[in-house]
Amino acid sequence: MSDDEVDLELLALLRKSLGLGGGAANPGVAETKVLENAQYVFDNAIDVALDPAKTKAAAETIWRQMQKKEYSTHTWSEHELHPKTKDEGTMHFIFTMDLLNFSFWSAETEEKRFAIEYRGKNWTGYWSLVAALQRALDEDIPITSPEFWIDEVECTEELIKHVFRSATDEEMPLLHERLECLREAGRVLCNDFDGSFTNCIYNANHSAAALVNLLAESFSCFRDEAVFNGRRVRLYKRAQILVADIWACFNGEGYGEFHDIDKITMFAGMT
Repeated sequence: MSDDEVDLELLALLRKSLGLGGGAANPGVAETKVLENAQYVFDNAIDVALDPAKTKAAAETIWRQMQKKEYSTHTWSEHELHPKTKDEGTMHFIFTMDLLNFSFWSAETEEKRFAIEYRGKNWTGYWSLVAALQRALDEDIPITSPEFWIDEVECTEELIKHVFRSATDEEMPLLHERLECLREAGRVLCNDFDGSFTNCIYNANHSAAALVNLLAESFSCFRDEAVFNGRRVRLYKRAQILVADIWACFNGEGYGEFHDIDKITMFAGMT
């Protein structure tokens, strides 16, 4: 087998480990076009290239680590900061979390970078966001409520600063932009989805790809796209992360039941 051929056996093992189906694609179901766009860039890029052999080696490393750590959807809820209940409130928490899950870069050292103090620990990066949301709910601040986000009398920038108050001298990055994301998402949810993100789930009809597309079409904060050679390229990173988080949190059941979860691509983030 050449380096640029697909290792179907490895792919099947990866899918099986996550409980994914391996059937042929149904042309009648939704497609995010993320992989299609990535393939176009891969085929036409001049300045950047991927090494097929190293890509395959990375997949094999991931597979071995998944087996070693017994990684599954149950792993998501095992972290002390992630919600444990399987209800609508958790759905709203995950939506809020992934709506704001961007740009935690810092030039400071680990000790001086933005951090949230919660439950006797300092949390940085992505976990600082989760800790801040949990702390706000503990303080009876309805930070996961779309109605609250659009109430500019109650949900002021000063209150949001309080929600994300830091344990260090560095403040939450892009705080104003995060508030704008909340405002916009609140307006969309209240105007188009009766104020509840769960209605987005219902509209997607248990399709992961359809939910990704709905998020990108309805919320500009989830519409990360670029232009390459005059062609639109879809990334949809956080929209896919949101769907994956729902699937993992609910163990592929209830709100997390998606018949096409294998259409969600792999993603990685640096915090």
